[in-house]
Amino acid sequence: MPQLNPEPWFMVLMSSWTIMLLMLMPLIIKASPLNPPARNTSTYNQSPWNWTWQ
Repeated sequence: MPQLNPEPWFMVLMSSWTIMLLMLMPLIIKASPLNPPARNTSTYNQSPWNWTWQ
């Protein structure tokens, strides 16, 4: 069964990953997000809830 022979496809796999890592990843890392996260300085109210069955 020739489809189980990894010899012709292993180099294709390795070369495609090499191209992606060397050429595309710096472009992806360099891209900045459109909406950077804002600092949330608000405090949360941590008072207990008033349950009706208490």
